[in-house]
Amino acid sequence: MSGYTVLLDANVLYPAPMRDVLMQLAVADLFKAKWTDDIHREWINALLRKEPHRELSALERTRDLMNTSVRDCLVTGYDSLIPSLTLPDPDDRHVLAAAIVGRCDAIVTQNLKDFPTNALEPFGIETQHPDAFLSNQLSLAPGLVCSALRKVRARLKNPPKTANEYLAILTQQGLVATVAELEQFSELL
Repeated sequence: MSGYTVLLDANVLYPAPMRDVLMQLAVADLFKAKWTDDIHREWINALLRKEPHRELSALERTRDLMNTSVRDCLVTGYDSLIPSLTLPDPDDRHVLAAAIVGRCDAIVTQNLKDFPTNALEPFGIETQHPDAFLSNQLSLAPGLVCSALRKVRARLKNPPKTANEYLAILTQQGLVATVAELEQFSELL
């Protein structure tokens, strides 16, 4: 199991294709994934705002599956740290607080500007865009990443997706560099 620990921000858990990739890689022990109940509420509420036809119970089931599938993922006990932190958006302080308490090496987020280096450096935490993070995972363990992505693609049954169709979905998620590197492994997906 990898010792590299990341806190997954709500904006990388909201889009199902990205969440599925990150969860499968975490289950495969390529890294330790962490999040909080607050982060769960954030991605679920964002999804319900954008897609009000979704059923809360189905999203809560996804949350519960995430919590039971990934070892030691739920960070708690960070609330008292929040007021002492300074970030451009005060609403993001809970994410940094959880990353500190969860002893994370990085926060994987699409909002890099909300977590400036000077605010995270004292805690030994960096931010990574999900595209850079997944690209790094691919360069570290191409076989394991391809195997995990093959499992994710195999679950897409309505309708099934070819490897190229699946890569197009990942591109739509903003994973451009990752997909560019994955194209050489498309027969493994």
